[in-house]
Amino acid sequence: MEDVKSLQWYAVYVRSRYEKKVHQLLLEQEVASFLPLLETWRQWSDRKKKVSEPLFRGYLFVNLDLRKENMKVLDTEGVVKFIGIGRKPSVISEKDIDWLKKLVREPDAINRTVSSLPAGQRVRVIAGPFKDFEGVVVKQARETRLIVFFDTIMQGVEVSIFPDFLMPIGAAQPLGGDMPKQEGLAVEKHFLRL
Repeated sequence: MEDVKSLQWYAVYVRSRYEKKVHQLLLEQEVASFLPLLETWRQWSDRKKKVSEPLFRGYLFVNLDLRKENMKVLDTEGVVKFIGIGRKPSVISEKDIDWLKKLVREPDAINRTVSSLPAGQRVRVIAGPFKDFEGVVVKQARETRLIVFFDTIMQGVEVSIFPDFLMPIGAAQPLGGDMPKQEGLAVEKHFLRL
């Protein structure tokens, strides 16, 4: 049995459109793999269909003892490399993996992925399904958007969010003024802007 302390998360870069295949091959080799997928509707000329697409094209995540299992991953068809600095793969924090899992459970809030972090105020989410996320807040038209950026893979996710759920890091008041009195369903309805 693996020593739990030696298991860590790493990002793996794969060939274009091979994310699902590599994920399945890794699972068959008993390598713990996580592929964040979003369900979206696709329109073809003759039909409309719900499909699962990777949140980040070309990336998936593995939980393993790098010293023992790195070649098993690298020898998998479709795998290009581990993501890291130089030749050293970067460890992905458990917090980032948890955030990714929460993000894919709220697909209606996700607007797009981004490959650079825009300038903006750093904030923490204080309520709703993304509670405790940190990111940068940006405004687009009348909507408030939160960019959650994952430095280790240089990718981010833009989500729509109710401004009262955002607290500037180091501040005592939420961005939108006072926090709504009820933090139940009434507040949740305002969180996602469809």
